[in-house]
Amino acid sequence: MRPGQPPELRKKANDQRGRPSHQTVGRRKRLPHSVERIAFQGERGAFSEEAARKLLPLEVRLLPCARFEDVFRSVKQGRATGAVIPIENTLAGSVHENYDHLQNFELPIVGETSVRIIHNLIAVKDVKFSAIRRVYSHPVALNQCLNFFAENPQIERVPFYDTAGSVKMIAEKKLTDAAAIASAVAAEIYGARILRKSIEDDRQNFTRFFLLRSPRRMRKTGTSAAHGAHTHWKTSLVFTTRNVPGGLFRALAAFALRDLNLTKIESRPLRGKPWEYLFYLDFLGRADSPAAHNALNHLRELADFLRILGSYPQGA
Repeated sequence: MRPGQPPELRKKANDQRGRPSHQTVGRRKRLPHSVERIAFQGERGAFSEEAARKLLPLEVRLLPCARFEDVFRSVKQGRATGAVIPIENTLAGSVHENYDHLQNFELPIVGETSVRIIHNLIAVKDVKFSAIRRVYSHPVALNQCLNFFAENPQIERVPFYDTAGSVKMIAEKKLTDAAAIASAVAAEIYGARILRKSIEDDRQNFTRFFLLRSPRRMRKTGTSAAHGAHTHWKTSLVFTTRNVPGGLFRALAAFALRDLNLTKIESRPLRGKPWEYLFYLDFLGRADSPAAHNALNHLRELADFLRILGSYPQGA
């Protein structure tokens, strides 16, 4: 559970974990069983749902999950056909837990997108700003709105397990002296009112999301049939190399020698081997292109371990 989640909500989240929402993204109607079921962390109205709206058609069934691990497990166990997960934020950095889950659960990445994070102050309808004494939200969201709290010292920051969940809570309890920080979608879903728009400190606040698929769904749909010849691609992978002088330099040279542009590299501890690391890497291009194919074969000669996490259309 997220820090700050009240016991009654913790119980409710556990009771409802794994139950798909019968609402579609943007529509409210019953769907056939064949429609995709997409898992994400948080309550309805989370920023992950906004990412799902960008990545997927309208007719998908949403499966809110309490934890990131629950998201991956729901796909692995067949309760969902795919998932949308955050992987990095331009201010807070990488979501390290999800890098670890990508390695452990082996769900292929098939898409990405970026969502501008706009934090709104949201309250129950008819509640005025002057009545607000507490604001609930996820700790990361609270920390990204410090200027707002500095300008309004009478308002207390209260950490909560989820941004959208904080809106759901104040709406269900009909709190008249409290507000939440979350997306406009959350305000819409829970019938709340936006008191202040875009209160984040930095407008260049974006989160990158991955779309994951179950291997079974991948076998049915393939990876590139729906994309044209001019689609720009990106590939993500994870590897380890021996802890020797120049080991990482030689591994990265496999891409430099083929003029492949690396867009990100991230290291994570290698469990069971203290002070050794997994390296997560993104490069522009498809894994099956001639240059990438040669680079990956070169890397396999140097790496102790290598796994392609996915090739997918480059997101906006």
